[in-house]
Amino acid sequence: MTDATAVLPPVTAAVAAAALDLLPARLRKRVDGAVAKAAGWPVEPHPDGVLVRVADDTAVTLRVTAGIVAADDHAVCSCLLAPACLHRAAVLSSAPLAMDAPLATEEVKEEEKEKEEERQEGGERDGKSGERAGAGPPPVVGEAALTPLQSTALDALRDAVTAVLVAGIAGSGAVHRAELLHAAHSARLAGLHRPAATAVRIARLLAEARSDDPAFRLATLSTELAELLDLVRRPAEALSPARRSYRPEGPLRLYGLFTEPVVTASGYAGATVYALAPDGTLRTVSDVAPGGPERALQASGTPVPGGCALPLRELGDGGGVILTAPTVSPDGRIGGGGQVRSVRAGGAGWYEAPLAALWERPPAGQLAAALRRLSEPADTRAAGGDLLFLDGMCAEAGFAVSGGPTLRLSAPDERPELPYAENLRLLAGRPGLELRLIARVVPDRPDRVHVLAASWTGHDGESVRADLGLRRLHRSDIPAVPVQATAPAGAGGTGGGGGAAEPAGPSRPAAASSPGAAVPALSVPAAPPALPVELDLLRRAVDRAVAGGRAVTAVSADGELPRRLRTVGLTAGAELVQSLAEAAADRRHDVLGRLLPADPRGFALAWLAAAVYASAAAESLLLAAWTPDIPAAN
Repeated sequence: MTDATAVLPPVTAAVAAAALDLLPARLRKRVDGAVAKAAGWPVEPHPDGVLVRVADDTAVTLRVTAGIVAADDHAVCSCLLAPACLHRAAVLSSAPLAMDAPLATEEVKEEEKEKEEERQEGGERDGKSGERAGAGPPPVVGEAALTPLQSTALDALRDAVTAVLVAGIAGSGAVHRAELLHAAHSARLAGLHRPAATAVRIARLLAEARSDDPAFRLATLSTELAELLDLVRRPAEALSPARRSYRPEGPLRLYGLFTEPVVTASGYAGATVYALAPDGTLRTVSDVAPGGPERALQASGTPVPGGCALPLRELGDGGGVILTAPTVSPDGRIGGGGQVRSVRAGGAGWYEAPLAALWERPPAGQLAAALRRLSEPADTRAAGGDLLFLDGMCAEAGFAVSGGPTLRLSAPDERPELPYAENLRLLAGRPGLELRLIARVVPDRPDRVHVLAASWTGHDGESVRADLGLRRLHRSDIPAVPVQATAPAGAGGTGGGGGAAEPAGPSRPAAASSPGAAVPALSVPAAPPALPVELDLLRRAVDRAVAGGRAVTAVSADGELPRRLRTVGLTAGAELVQSLAEAAADRRHDVLGRLLPADPRGFALAWLAAAVYASAAAESLLLAAWTPDIPAAN
């Protein structure tokens, strides 16, 4: 739905849902067809926004504020039926969903809010000291209790997400998305921020699936559906705050680690720098705003907050900075408020202290910590909690991790504007090349990791360091590695897969903790780890229910999968699959032979149980594949 000059701006969830609420019943049935036609409507630049040309005499104008369409009256159609017209609803349904707020805007709002709270607290201390002196202790907060408004909002979310699961991707059109967004908006107004944010992410993924977006992943949608279904069953978790609370901190010394481009399906783009603090925790500095993939490179040149004129990309490429009076969120994000000041400082290489310590942890221990972080709510995870710091060597079978398995190196984003895939092909095409990587775990794909940055020994013997999503590599950047005979299989490695032979080319730089230390030879790499076929079939059954809904689950169910799961000892999984099939096919009749209404909540609960089991079993087996075998003592 775009041309070379303009694209649809992001739209808030409330505006997108309200557009469909205005439609009469006869038009709501035609929304999906109108959305498909809207993909061919040209988009033209317009003062303060864009104009979508529906016909010669009909156009929809979108007015943009801070990069998004944030109000109902910012979307106007020129037809006689507006605003309750199909054109306006189709355009707003086709536009990407905006995030709750751009990161920079949110940081400023948080800082202003904190200042106002401090002023109010100071006035209360001065004017009401007598009242506080006679006041009793604050009441103890016990179990979380929902207000009637919150209970209603949570029920609406449960019904909306259950309807999406029952219909599946194939049956979840614009109306289902509108109901989910409407429930998310009501939940946010009621203070249920976490489930509301999850519902918006689900609506965004449904739009990607319906538009055949190459970035869509079915496993991601399954994970989000399971999270929301679990949240609506636990009021205490649903009530937890989702907004980041930025709080002032003392002087902060940061060592730049790497820079990652950020491109979201909701129309935002930018760059995030990961840096290490002296206490060993990771911090992030971001510049994310409305825009396309091209903005990621521009944002990497944004200066670090505080006026030191150090670009984000230079900080991530071995730079250092000292921040005074920064604001930091509990998950490690650094704000850009007006009080922060910064000054350049010395950085460190990946083979120098303190950064080198990140690679000294065993790969299996890193994976276990990353999986624990991924099990936490998405809005409370610590920055960099899902990162892996791996050493190893490129081999024909994949990347042989030192002290871990052999893995495939995959791109976290395959957009052609970002050079991830091309860079990884160049690196993987040099068997014997030793690499030090920063990667991200992929829980549903045990045989691979998403690689974000890499370091290797260059032609001159110096360490080369590259952010693979920002720097486009050339063959001349990577030295040729002479082919060397592999070491015996027992020379080193692990039961998880081992590694490859030590090359005769330039040796990799040694860590600061052990300068000049010899690197032991690695064994012949084994194939990348894989989950049992039966568990993979279980996960496919869970994802198939999301794609096709209840009807497809009922038709495709048979006794073969439960039997195979019992054969390999996954008895609980077999029972859950059987329960899911029974819930999908449960259509009973009354005494007069009439078909009773289906039980969608029962189907959703059975699916949730199977999804949670499949995820837990996959994580357990993944950890086992990464854990080295310890030979028994004679």
